[in-house]
Amino acid sequence: MNQQIVLNFSTPPSSDDLTVMANQIMEELPDELVEQTEELTVEIEELPDEATEADLELEDPYDLLVYYKAGKQLAPGVESKQADADDVLVLYRRSILDLWCERGEDLTHIIREAMIEEIAGYFEFPEEDIDGMLLRYAA
Repeated sequence: MNQQIVLNFSTPPSSDDLTVMANQIMEELPDELVEQTEELTVEIEELPDEATEADLELEDPYDLLVYYKAGKQLAPGVESKQADADDVLVLYRRSILDLWCERGEDLTHIIREAMIEEIAGYFEFPEEDIDGMLLRYAA
């Protein structure tokens, strides 16, 4: 008897797919973060650009999953503690997909965790508060 193994492959999630997922996650953020992020928009890029890599001193562009880009500063070195229309949360598709393949976890979980950590870190939430949010919302 001749057996055949059939493998099913599909395409990796597109930028549009990740945008839909990220926007849904934005609607379900912890209450503590919702207050600060009402004006925050989400964008998907393949990988960080060279300027971002240099600014953040990245050794590898795949190290950055999500980055909060503040659009305006109130004064030099002083940024708002609430998102405005110029603020963008950038998700890096290739980095996220690389981590997804490496971990084998649910993709939504990976994205939600990265978004919560980045937003909460940007707004200077204490580490224990961030851990609590992840336990409540990233599961």
